[in-house]
Amino acid sequence: MLLDVIHVAAQPDFALCLEFENGERRVFDMSAYMGQKPWSRLKANHTFQAAFVENGTVAWPGNIDIDPETLYELSVPLNDPVSVAQPA
Repeated sequence: MLLDVIHVAAQPDFALCLEFENGERRVFDMSAYMGQKPWSRLKANHTFQAAFVENGTVAWPGNIDIDPETLYELSVPLNDPVSVAQPA
């Protein structure tokens, strides 16, 4: 099932906080992709922070995007205690 991304918030640690059309909120860690083309270009001048939603997925200036299936399948639910630091 293909789910569109409807909201994205880029984090300083190269994580993406995502909301999908089914209401799920998930976190996708992009740090492993940042050494690969075309995403390596996102490290310069805080370009990663310029993430936006386009055509149901996450995109950046310069015609860079990432597959929405990858975002969903490899992300973790935002309410997952492993993905979100809990206050002590």
